[in-house]
Amino acid sequence: MTLALDEDLMLQVRDGAGEMLGVLFDRYQTPLFNFYSKLTGDRALSEDLVQEVFLRILKYRQSYRPGTPFRAWVYQIARNARIDHFRKFPPQSTLEPEMLSAVVPTDSAQAHEEVELLQRALQQLPEEKREILLLYRFQELKYEEIASLLGCELNTVKTRIHRALQELRKAFHQLAGGTVLKKDEAAAAEKFSSPRRSP
Repeated sequence: MTLALDEDLMLQVRDGAGEMLGVLFDRYQTPLFNFYSKLTGDRALSEDLVQEVFLRILKYRQSYRPGTPFRAWVYQIARNARIDHFRKFPPQSTLEPEMLSAVVPTDSAQAHEEVELLQRALQQLPEEKREILLLYRFQELKYEEIASLLGCELNTVKTRIHRALQELRKAFHQLAGGTVLKKDEAAAAEKFSSPRRSP
């Protein structure tokens, strides 16, 4: 059985088939939660923001236009929901480390330590750099989707991602104890920060 495209489901929601929103919720609940949790480090807030995204999808369903990539559209809503929340409630520095899921497989204590270092390094980045890396590396949005989302040129996106990856690598190296890294730690950093092909 062929799965319905997100765009087709959203058009049905727009035309009044509210039950199709449940299918989209099932598809996007976890990616959105991961996006928010890595960005904010707050489980409860992340859950609330995911709910807010789907309330907004329902509220603004008539604004969805045929041919608009749903994934980029929903992440635009997600970004706006977070921005609006923090306008009302300025963020507190209450990062919950357990919210930061693994970047590399945690097959051993060594790998687990490397994952924690990478996540701590990610949290040290300025918010805009952390966000663009999350969109690119974790949510796997294409360069074109991110450019549309951020309202900037394609080359600007590539430059921002490159600079954010450089800063992440630098922060990781510092956390790992200076510029001389154990071979495994260096490999872990490279695994995360090596360029991902944009489909």
